[in-house]
Amino acid sequence: MQIKESSKEYDAVIVGSGAGGGMTAKVLADAGLNIAIIEAGPYFDPADKNMRTQLRGTWESPRRGAGTLRSFGDFHAGLSGWQIPGEPYDTVGDTEFQWWRTRMLGGRTNHWGRISLRFGPDDFHRKDIDGLGENWPIRYEDIAPYYDKVDKLVGVFGTNENLPNDPDSFFLPPPKPRLHELYTTEAGKKVGIPMIPGRLSMVTKKINEDRGVCFYCGQCSRACSVYADFSAGTCLIFPAMKGKGQIDLFTNCMAREVITDASGKATAISYISKDDRREYQVKGKVIVLAASACETARLLFNSKAPGMTAGLGNGSGTLGRYLHDSTGTGTSALIPSLLDRELYNEDGVGGMHVYAPWWGNNKKLDFPRGYHLEVWGGLGMPSYGFGGQLTRVQEMLGYKVGGYGNPMLKEVKQMYGAVVGMSGRGESVALYDNYCEINPGKVDEWGIPTLRFHYKWTDHERLQAKHMHVSIREILTAMGGELFEPEIPSYESDHGLLAPGAIIHEVGTARMHDDPKQGVCDRNSRLHEVPNVYVTDAASFTSQADKNPTWTIMALAWRAADHILSERQKMNI
Repeated sequence: MQIKESSKEYDAVIVGSGAGGGMTAKVLADAGLNIAIIEAGPYFDPADKNMRTQLRGTWESPRRGAGTLRSFGDFHAGLSGWQIPGEPYDTVGDTEFQWWRTRMLGGRTNHWGRISLRFGPDDFHRKDIDGLGENWPIRYEDIAPYYDKVDKLVGVFGTNENLPNDPDSFFLPPPKPRLHELYTTEAGKKVGIPMIPGRLSMVTKKINEDRGVCFYCGQCSRACSVYADFSAGTCLIFPAMKGKGQIDLFTNCMAREVITDASGKATAISYISKDDRREYQVKGKVIVLAASACETARLLFNSKAPGMTAGLGNGSGTLGRYLHDSTGTGTSALIPSLLDRELYNEDGVGGMHVYAPWWGNNKKLDFPRGYHLEVWGGLGMPSYGFGGQLTRVQEMLGYKVGGYGNPMLKEVKQMYGAVVGMSGRGESVALYDNYCEINPGKVDEWGIPTLRFHYKWTDHERLQAKHMHVSIREILTAMGGELFEPEIPSYESDHGLLAPGAIIHEVGTARMHDDPKQGVCDRNSRLHEVPNVYVTDAASFTSQADKNPTWTIMALAWRAADHILSERQKMNI
């Protein structure tokens, strides 16, 4: 098959347009470089009336809001999801790994929860603290200046609380707690679990001329038409396209492999156009992989160079290894004191106004690491799937189960806003035996070899999940709540842990390490063995934390972009 090669050579070719790819493109383009971005999905701009899903009514959908290609409903901004037709993956044995992929400009940042937390000083050297896993080759002090830059560029609301491992920041004003969050905060005080204002990347006051201010529609998962919430396309790539450099977008293009020359230097990215199903190459002086942790690992596995037959940059044998996702579980309760509550507009942002950062002392507990608690409930606009617990509430209140018409509508109005839930999101320990690899003989519809996954939870994660349930139940019970699940899920059911991958925080498949025999990337997010290839997604993480990874992805991407500029100045690239 003929491969069409472009004669143009870009300063950098970036695979992926999400948090890492978008930030890398922004920094390099602002410095005057010519950039190519290869994105596996279509162009997307939530301000375009033909693409807008924000403030659309369920009656505008032929499925009344239910989704077909969108896992969370027709108007969810995330195209694709857990399963993509023609793009399979497999699991081995009793592995239940779930792999979410978002094929569109901006990637997962179009629909994420926008919980924007810095890693803390302890999170970079956990091995020193509990003897498990591996320390990062960098420390908080190395990345703190980049967190500062991300905060100021993107915008994040919150409050400074002087918490040692939940660093203070440059915060925008947070929204006021809603009624169910006030209840939760007071209950937390009773049981010794402190709640503080949430830290989310929605703009609550004007920060520049490119972005509007949040108007509390509560539909951030639909992508914001005024760019008030953070998405990589709207807040990084679009502004960068107006700057000193040049950005060319290659959308609907599925990256196949990194092309190298006889010396092992990367020279191009090969991709399949989904529009004409032909293979192309786009040349670059620097190659940046930011396609998501597992997709980047797949791309490296499918790339070869002289002496690198097990995958590009895989001399350590750790490519695909140390894959880990956040832990996650939770439950909810009916709060009788919130029944028949006064109804008023309480939408707020599309996420939590308060949360509980990790408060525990692991020396007194039977598991390592920690977690945070997220709060949900209130009077937000009903979405597709609303009413799923209606019959359970009817049982609790002694009502006749079921119904229709005006009697059921009356009961729904009585109950709405009286259900409050909490979810825990925690850190798992990175293990060599949790990994992804190429599935021999299997390819997707583009002819690209696919992945298979090996993953097991350990007692570290199971016991952490049990503690999450204990903590959540204490708070909900202190609110006077009647739990929907009175019993904590059993050990045999992993204490209710969601399947690995389900939280969509997977990291670590090309981890950074100072020793080339122990990791794929160096401390600057660059491949040890191919110095003009950088990884700016979560594949480079040495470990996760009890925080969401997006803020650290962007901070590391900015840091890596600065390193690229420095190496260019030294004529090393």
